[in-house]
Amino acid sequence: MITRIFTGLLTEIWTVFQEASFYILLGMFVAGLIEMFLNEEVIARHMGKRDLKSVLWAALLGVPLPLCSCGVLPAAVSLKNKGAAKGATLSFLISTPESGIDSIVLSFALLDPIMAFFRPLAAFTTAVLAGTAENLFGVAEAEKPSKSKRTPACACCHTGDKKAKQGLIEKFKAGMEYAFVEMLGDIGKWLVFGIVAAGIISYSFPQSFIERYFGSGWLSMLLMLIVGIPMYICASASTPIAAALIAKGMSPGAALVFLLAGPATNAAGIAVIAKLMGRRTVAIYLATISVSALAMGALLNQVYTFAGINPRAIIGRAGEMTPEWLGMISAVVLMALTLNAARRTRNHPRCDA
Repeated sequence: MITRIFTGLLTEIWTVFQEASFYILLGMFVAGLIEMFLNEEVIARHMGKRDLKSVLWAALLGVPLPLCSCGVLPAAVSLKNKGAAKGATLSFLISTPESGIDSIVLSFALLDPIMAFFRPLAAFTTAVLAGTAENLFGVAEAEKPSKSKRTPACACCHTGDKKAKQGLIEKFKAGMEYAFVEMLGDIGKWLVFGIVAAGIISYSFPQSFIERYFGSGWLSMLLMLIVGIPMYICASASTPIAAALIAKGMSPGAALVFLLAGPATNAAGIAVIAKLMGRRTVAIYLATISVSALAMGALLNQVYTFAGINPRAIIGRAGEMTPEWLGMISAVVLMALTLNAARRTRNHPRCDA
């Protein structure tokens, strides 16, 4: 009995891991390419005013950036110290961890094209609303660059200044080092957690249980909001959990609430934002994420209903198209890279420590 349960759990976990590995590697590679050309000084120049343009720039630039809930905090502090306005900083703080090229690719593989499109759209919308609310209702301050303030170093922090005079080859190496060592070292344990949790959900929870308590309606979305807000989980790690829940009967809207609230908020991040920008900004931050996540979740449910699509019928179809041999090789490569990243970053100070 115990052996059968253990074997079943391992089979489910391995299946999720094999389906996701190629897309995780692809997302990491593209994240490394983005890192090659990221320049915080340029970003700060477009985010320095207390206006809608700065908020839009911050949200737009944050959506594809490969920064997790940990890495976005020191990056946002750095941007604010370089002159970014509070509204733009808050917009960046929301759109960046809620989305990212790695999580978008993984959403396409494990979820479906609708979710892969709607997720970054929801992140962008939430970020713009939060930044605009901060500009309208937040406490105004004189935004002046300060070169004396420095953010503490950690394995997941941005280091855009270091590559100002690097050549293309050096930038590529630095980008891949960031993606497959620093970034993977930061989110690796959370990816493992997400994949294991997805396997446990797939094997252990009967479909009737998820449908009854988390199936559809506002109650299921509120429950996922309550679960997601204090949780520390990155966008990529939350994706397999959401996929497993949808496959068991959860509505796409409730899953989207979790995908937005989980990566964007956590207890440590709330404390940092309170210290950096004040308690009123924290209230705006949490209220906007909560209201926007619920509204976007309800809208997403209506999209599926209007289109006559059963989300369980199309969930994970892209991942299933990956040849088995490619999934197997990708899984082995990803395991090796994750272990290497953990070994090389274990002595670095952590943002969430």
